[in-house]
Order: sequence, then C-alpha cells, then structure tokens
Amino acid sequence: MHLKEYTAHDGLGLAQLVRRKEVTPGELVQTALAAIERVNPRINAVIGTLEEEARATLEQGVPEGPFSGVPFLIKDAVLHAANVPCEMGSRLAVGAVMPHDSELMARYRKAGIVPVGRTNTPEMAFNVTTEPLLRGPTRNPWNPEHSVGGSSGGAAAAVQAGIVPLAHANDGGGSIRIPASFCGLFGLKPTRGRTPVGPDVADGLNGLGIEHVVSRSVRDSAAMLDATLGPDVGDPYQIQAPERPYLAELERPPGTLRIAFSRTLAAGVPVSPECIAAVEDAAKLCLELGHEVVEASPQYDHAKLDEANVALWSSNLAVWVDGLAAATGRSPEETLEATVWATARHGRTLKAMELQRALLELNQISRAVGRFFTRHDVLLTPTVALPPFKLGVMDANARMTAEEWVKRIFTACPFTALFNATGQPAMSVPLYWSAGLPIGVQFAGRWGDEATLFRLAAQLERARPWASRRPLIHAAV
Repeated sequence: MHLKEYTAHDGLGLAQLVRRKEVTPGELVQTALAAIERVNPRINAVIGTLEEEARATLEQGVPEGPFSGVPFLIKDAVLHAANVPCEMGSRLAVGAVMPHDSELMARYRKAGIVPVGRTNTPEMAFNVTTEPLLRGPTRNPWNPEHSVGGSSGGAAAAVQAGIVPLAHANDGGGSIRIPASFCGLFGLKPTRGRTPVGPDVADGLNGLGIEHVVSRSVRDSAAMLDATLGPDVGDPYQIQAPERPYLAELERPPGTLRIAFSRTLAAGVPVSPECIAAVEDAAKLCLELGHEVVEASPQYDHAKLDEANVALWSSNLAVWVDGLAAATGRSPEETLEATVWATARHGRTLKAMELQRALLELNQISRAVGRFFTRHDVLLTPTVALPPFKLGVMDANARMTAEEWVKRIFTACPFTALFNATGQPAMSVPLYWSAGLPIGVQFAGRWGDEATLFRLAAQLERARPWASRRPLIHAAV
C-alpha cells in the first residue's frame, strides 16, 4: 500500500479496506512502519517501534472490531501494554514494564487495533510541551522549530504527520486538547469516568485524568469512544451510559444550541490576538450555522484552581516518583528534571488536610461551573492562550518551585484545566490557522453530554473540513 493512499483514509476507512479484503492488516502495519521511518527522524514523535508486538497480534488474528487491522500508537504514560515499556518520559523509569494490559489497552485490542509503537511525552506528562530530557523534543510537523504541545505531543505529531490515523492520548489538565490545538487535530477529553484508567489505579490524578485519543476525523474519535467506554470492575465512578452510540450521533443534527463564548476565562491571564481571533471566528461560524451565540463566562476562582492543581499534581507526583524509584532502584534527585523533582518534593511535604482542602475547592468550582451549564448548552473558548510556541520556551529543567511551575504552564494554557477539575467533556476543534500554524478552539459541554459535542463537531467538520490540510512534514509528501 502506498503512503499516499494510506494517509488518505482515517481509521474507520482503513478498517473498511481490511473488511473488503482490499488490504491486509499486515500490509497496513508495514505501511505504518514505513511512515515512521520516513518522517520520525524529523519530528521525533515515536520513541520506539513495537514490531514484535505487532507481529504477535497479526499471528494471533486481529479481533473483529471497528478498527480491525488499523495501526495504533501508545502514549508512553499511564496506559500500559503487557511487557511493553511505560517509562513516563523519565530517566527514572527507563525499562519499567507492567506484566499485564491496563483495562483500556485490553479494550483497544478488542477494537481491532495493531500496536506499532510508543509516542513521546514530557516527563511524568507534566508539561504543556513535549521536550523530555530522556527522548528529546518532538517537533511540530507544521514547523519543526515549534512545539507540539503536551503532554500527548508525540501522539498528536504522529497523527498529523500521517504515521497513524489516530493514537492513544490522555488528559489531566489539557493533554489531549493542547496537542490537538498545536497540531491541527480533533481532540476530545471525555467526561470523568467515561473510559477506564485501572486496574492499577482507582482514578487518574484524583479524577483530573481521563484517557482517549487524538484523531484526524471526528468519527474516529466517536467510534473509539464507543469501543472503550464504560466502567471496569471496581471502578469508583459509574457514569450513565450514552443514549445511543456516539458514531450514530454524528448523523443527527445538533439543533439550535445556546453557545456561550469567552475570550478569556481567567482575569489577568493574557491571551494572544491570534487565539482571540480564533475564538471570535468560531463564534461567527456557529452563528452562521444557526446557533444562538452569547458572550458569557462561568464565574469561579482561578487562583483557587491553581492552588488545587499544585496540591493534586504534587501529591500524585510524589507517589509516582517514590514508586518508580523503588521499582528501578534509581535516585529521583539524579534522574528527574528540576521542576518535576521540585514538585514531587513539595508533594512529600503536604498533609492529608491540604489534599482534602484542594478537593473541596474543586467541588466549589464544579458547582459554580455546573450552574453556568444549566443556562448554556456549550461553552466556547480558545484552547490555549498562545499559538504553538517555539521549542525551548517551557523548560521543565528550569529551577522553579512547584507553585511557580504550575502557574507557568497553566498561564500558557489556562482554558483546559477547568474541565479536568469539573470532569466535564471538552474538545479542541481545528478551525483556525495563523502564520501557517494551527490554533484550535475549545468547546465544553455538560457533564456526561459528549453526544452534543460530537453532533456539533460533525457539523463544524462538514462546514469547515480540515483533514485534507497537509503539514510541511508528512508521510505522503
């Protein structure tokens, strides 16, 4: 299969070719590996191929599923496949493996994917760019001097460069939506509890973290969520199942939605003119599509959200770091990047009461934002406050305190973390470009209402298609 033909299809399209016997899963795997060889030296998105893993999957027979035979990449953080390294982008965790699949990985396999590699991530997924000391920076396919965002930056770069049509990603503060914005992809963070994160943890980051994918098409995201949603045995969250498959929602008109839009959610946080232009352009498009568009913002204490993020990220990092140090026998002080080590040290000093206070603050924020969504169906904001910035701007090895680092990364990306705190679904949609670089806009929905977001996303995708855009670095170019 030629790369030009391969990259012309999304994941569901490739699976359809397999079902029609126009191509075999083995041919797709070889094409994906050829794509990695062709473009990865220029973008550093894939940090390791899984040829033996792929071969074993093919020999066992690819399960019948919506993505049967489709090559797939695994982010090097949180999700794990049996006996495949999961190193969290960290020198502390080099060679770390789990002996079993996480539940989500098992569901990916049942959906028919064939794992072909692992993608780069910042250390401990704790940055809004993907530039770990362990593997080096991932470069933006639109302009290799610029960042791909983080923390699912390797996944987003690989998808946009045509290596795979969709890839695993996760999001504890914007890590699906930020790279989707920087790379010009569709990225939905589902509602808390919609996809499983266990069995080795009860929840991700005290409920902030959620797992899904980045993709070129809306329908791939919908179909993969259909294939993976629902609680695992013993999960702490039991969310109501959707009324119908999300893939079916794409054929349903969204109706007239009451869409609030905001140029900035946090007072005093600067937003670039390009990002403001992107959200204003999206608001105009929504108005043209027949929606009711009003300027309005939920009222919440942004400083309290930052404080809660410091406590939750610090305490979780401290536990992760101690666990990895025990497993690998390495010294955190000698192997961690400076900001990660500072944040983990801060986490070691926190008391149980401080963690409880952080959770109470998130509860208050969630109640305030939830009331806003009783009056509005969707909230539109910029995804990020800056266009894709140059590599080196967000140096995780700088000497900073935990508070300084959290403030710095969430000042650059102040719009996404709110919906990790509330647990609501939110998506970045690639509707705007400036100076040859993509700038996404974020749409957030009510708790549990991915259906409305998917219907709106499909409408936007039809109105302003993005899949045919090709970056400077692409497998088919």
